Amino acid sequence: MNGLHTVPDPAVPPTPPVPLDALLAREDLGLRQIAGPSGPGLAVHWAHTSEMADPYPYLLGGELLLTAGVHIPEAAGPEEHVDAYVARVVAAGGAALGFGLAPVHDRVPPALVAACDAHGLPLLEVPPQTTFSGVARAVWQLMAEARHAELRRVAKAQQSLAAAASRPDPVPSVLRQLARRVGGWAVLYRPEGVQLAAAGREPGSGTREALAELARAVVARASATASDTAPGGEPLTAYVLGAGRGLVLGVAASRREPGDHTVVSVAAVLLSLLTAGHRTATGAAHSSALVRLLLGAAPEEVAPLLGGGRWRVVHGRPQGRAPDAMAASALGAALGSALVDSGERVEEGAGDGVVRVLVPAGREPAAQEGWTLGVSAAVEPGEWALADVQAARALARAHATRTPLVRHGARSALTDLVPADDAEAHARALLAPLADAPALTETLRTWLSLHGSWDRTATALSVHRNTVRQRMARCAALLAVDLNDPDVRMELWFALKRG
Repeated sequence: MNGLHTVPDPAVPPTPPVPLDALLAREDLGLRQIAGPSGPGLAVHWAHTSEMADPYPYLLGGELLLTAGVHIPEAAGPEEHVDAYVARVVAAGGAALGFGLAPVHDRVPPALVAACDAHGLPLLEVPPQTTFSGVARAVWQLMAEARHAELRRVAKAQQSLAAAASRPDPVPSVLRQLARRVGGWAVLYRPEGVQLAAAGREPGSGTREALAELARAVVARASATASDTAPGGEPLTAYVLGAGRGLVLGVAASRREPGDHTVVSVAAVLLSLLTAGHRTATGAAHSSALVRLLLGAAPEEVAPLLGGGRWRVVHGRPQGRAPDAMAASALGAALGSALVDSGERVEEGAGDGVVRVLVPAGREPAAQEGWTLGVSAAVEPGEWALADVQAARALARAHATRTPLVRHGARSALTDLVPADDAEAHARALLAPLADAPALTETLRTWLSLHGSWDRTATALSVHRNTVRQRMARCAALLAVDLNDPDVRMELWFALKRG
């Protein structure tokens, strides 16, 4: 790595440079390159006219230096003088040299051609009919056109990033769009440099390691941003997201364009908003609640730390993809809660791919694009476990019916007319043959909830429809009932609701 930079190089102007090829392509100027390197990578930042024998003190770097050669003698043997002149222009950072024909010289001195070739300085022949002011004006016109094109590029990038942030998977979408806009690789790191998510064309191992090191360094230095250059020459940038020592956005671009800083800054702001958790007092309260639950406290004891009142449990499953921490966080933010279980696997075999969110009852969950949701009834903290079951069943129903959101019914039902003890005793007696077969009980419950649909039940339980038929036949045999009888179905549903 070439060293950590926290501010841009002040010698580079904010306006886009002008490719030398674009200047040579202007037919109205008639410029011709006669020495030095050529190619698409050569560019000038501005034009400057000087007849000084040593222009070094007056150059900032990146100039197309225009001269009529007043300081170059026509006498024989000027090679040493010309070579020293070109060496000083190169040392000052001059991008190219434009030599005007007439009135001093009617041709470019061969010694100047040789010196420019030797020092790698592009040499342009300026014809007599082209004034230096015309060349300077053309440079500024091309710079203005490039600036306008860059502004349009940045505006389109901002719009595309904002659109990506509104997608169901906002964090991966923003990273993908950012990588596309800078033509490189965009990564989200933990403060210690561990990669969380990435998008774009993955670079070589040297660049990956350099970017991870830069991410760790920007956190250690308590800086907001830092930039560097990878061993392969790729420009690297790291942004700390949000306040404090939070996540870090790292970008390895394929090139360094003037507008890239603005594009990456917009992405950093969006990612800060998308990944921001509740901090300070709220975060401390949530942490305290978790610790107390782990130490055996009852839910109703820790609920005041979370805001008190009634709650809903929301189960969500992303459509067409597995859940991840970023998608779960975005769902929680959309539902207005930071109490999110991402559903990710802690160890092999754990996790069910369902995101769980604990939402205050005052916030009515709405359908979210790209998600299938099941919502429980509003319950007191002591009934969170029951609400979790309700949300799971609502999600299964939503999945089976291909409905974006299903709510657990919370209105008064026929079961409320029967004393609870009597209802539970009847349910236990009726369902006793299935007591040792939870898979049969759940299949019966799902099948009844879906009006006896084999296909929807199979979809809800993630099994084959023949498996559903076999299980239901077994249920009918064990219970000794006719499942086609609506009275039987009603009684079984009553029992399942109370059992």
